[in-house]
Amino acid sequence: MFATSDTIVAIATPPGPGAIGVVRLSGPDAQLVTRQLITHRGSLEPRRATLTRVVQAAPRESESRDGRNDAGRKDAGRDVEVARPIDQVVVTYFPAPGSYTGEDVVEVSAHGSPVVLTEIVKTAVGCGARLAERGEFTLRAFLNGRIDLPQAEAVVDLIEASTPLQARAAFDQLNGTITQAIGEIEAVLFDLIARLEASVDFPEEGYHFVTPAALGEALDDLVARTSTLVSGARRGRLLREGVQIAIVGRPNVGKSSLFNALVGASRAIVADQPGTTRDLVTETIDLDGLRATIVDTAGLCPSDDIVESEGVRRAEQAARAGDVVLLVADRSESWRGGDEWVRALGGLDGRRGGASQHASGDRRVLAVANKSDLPSAWSSADLASVRELLGDSVDIIEVSAATGAGMGALRGRIAAVLDFEMRERPALTNVRHLELVERAGCAFRRARAAVGSSGAAISEEFVLADLQEARDAFGEVVGRRAPEDVLERIFSTFCIGK
Repeated sequence: MFATSDTIVAIATPPGPGAIGVVRLSGPDAQLVTRQLITHRGSLEPRRATLTRVVQAAPRESESRDGRNDAGRKDAGRDVEVARPIDQVVVTYFPAPGSYTGEDVVEVSAHGSPVVLTEIVKTAVGCGARLAERGEFTLRAFLNGRIDLPQAEAVVDLIEASTPLQARAAFDQLNGTITQAIGEIEAVLFDLIARLEASVDFPEEGYHFVTPAALGEALDDLVARTSTLVSGARRGRLLREGVQIAIVGRPNVGKSSLFNALVGASRAIVADQPGTTRDLVTETIDLDGLRATIVDTAGLCPSDDIVESEGVRRAEQAARAGDVVLLVADRSESWRGGDEWVRALGGLDGRRGGASQHASGDRRVLAVANKSDLPSAWSSADLASVRELLGDSVDIIEVSAATGAGMGALRGRIAAVLDFEMRERPALTNVRHLELVERAGCAFRRARAAVGSSGAAISEEFVLADLQEARDAFGEVVGRRAPEDVLERIFSTFCIGK
């Protein structure tokens, strides 16, 4: 079991020098340990900043927890005549249960020197505190009921967020959106379980506490609510992990120029000679708040050259792995049929409509007609051919990577096809949550199948078992039934001090 009866200490701010660094203590002796560290005499007022000094010296052995020495003299400070000052600090005391961890918490704000902060921690350990494990402060907040498990996981996501959308999704989860959505499901679920348990426990009464029709209607609602949560999982995954955008097309259509325009820097070599790019070139950018990795690829064309052939293979692989695929063509040259697009998207049999089929799946496809600053060589028949190949669901966007014309529209369309407006419904950004919600959804669907039509006879025991499985799955999401190894795995991803 997790030890929560002692007092822990750690540096709470990122490693490295800075203007301010914070050392955090939590536990029953947090105030006692702190009062042995500082020159301030007297009690620490709750939630009030106290300016004082931290000193390095051994604590008085005769001092009790309330700060009185053996003679009864109220004096929680040190013998400053023999103590060596470490730093001038601001100390803030947060009493239980209204602190971050639900325990007595003290935060010591010092100058952000790693040497100074380490000295403060070492002195606190010498006064009876223990160095905190990874995530132990947040673990104690969870164990003390200050937050639930999704909120604890959101703390890490918020710390590690690299784009505004990631930060917003993490804060929404920290604010309880996932918990609220599950709570609404559980309100219906718990009522059904109670009714079915009553029916099963008192069969001699011959009374059903819920009719098959009402049970079927409630299960339909539970299936729909769970499906809504699961449907946001792909959006949640892309929010958490970011998206990969692959740029593919024939040689010399301006793929590298388009890559540089999207990245905003000259990362890929641009030349008039075909075949300049032979390997993948990647760069990560913030695309309207979303973390996006742009991938420039080799030109798609048959080749006997071993290096070029490997480049084409990697380009096709990148296209199939991409969340968004930009199919690039040169509108200043005649249309050549687009067979390389079909191959890149996995249509190796050359079937027409391959791109359109892929557009309806998880992969999103956009056609980019590059070099709009030059006269177009595409006829109306060419445009019709492109539309026939791609289907009506794929947009054709005209841009000039050289001048920047149309690039704003392209960025907007990429964001639009990813459907990344932040909706009211929560996004499942955590794989653990998704697996458990899917398990609950499967249990609901089994229960619904067992009920059948409203007039069918049902086995209430079987339906009850399915609903109890769903209850356990949701309980593991929010942490009511999470095994200890799951908790250890989750909190081990935290940094020390959080």
